[in-house]
Amino acid sequence: MTLGIQIPRVSLHDQIVEHLREAIISGDLAPGDKVNERELCDRLGVSRTPLREAIKVLSNEGLIRLTPRYGATVAPLTLDDLDEVFPIMGALEALAGELACASIEDAEIAEVERLHHRMVEHYRKGEMKPYFECNQAIHEVILVAARNATLSATMRGLAGRVRRARYLANMSPERWAKAVAEHEEILAALKARDAARLGAVLRGHLVNKLETVRAALASAPDAG
Repeated sequence: MTLGIQIPRVSLHDQIVEHLREAIISGDLAPGDKVNERELCDRLGVSRTPLREAIKVLSNEGLIRLTPRYGATVAPLTLDDLDEVFPIMGALEALAGELACASIEDAEIAEVERLHHRMVEHYRKGEMKPYFECNQAIHEVILVAARNATLSATMRGLAGRVRRARYLANMSPERWAKAVAEHEEILAALKARDAARLGAVLRGHLVNKLETVRAALASAPDAG
């Protein structure tokens, strides 16, 4: 199903940024790994100039650490970092939901519902990766429906750390079931265009996600 939205062509710069971001979020580049510029240039077929520009972007997002005379390494993910970013993302998610309720189109709600049902199917089959992909797509539709470029830019600048934390922490069966139930509430509030309810559910959804990730990182031997 299409939403009638014009999708802009992705620039080379954005492609490189997204490739590196996804490699870090998925764990292909692990915390502490050195970013090998020569290897990445060969793999992506680009020169060092656009690669280094992409590295700067991800450094600003907190995903890469730049050290003088040493270069770029994947930044660690610490409890302090999560405690700092999750409350901000929770507030922004709530705001996005509230704004979306005022401007979302019927076709966009239908797309969220379609993605939700697909996500539930992946949950029932125990398919974590495609479940997360549908989950992410749902939040993206809501963000687009908020019709606020400043909010979108701010959230996307922080979203990498939240998504990275999600990949690093495996959900228990109980927490996974609760996350699905929370998404049922998100869909219901969106269909009702109930801004206050949707904002509250989205904020609580991030709070619960933080608790899951904190528990996982706190049990790790190198937790910060």
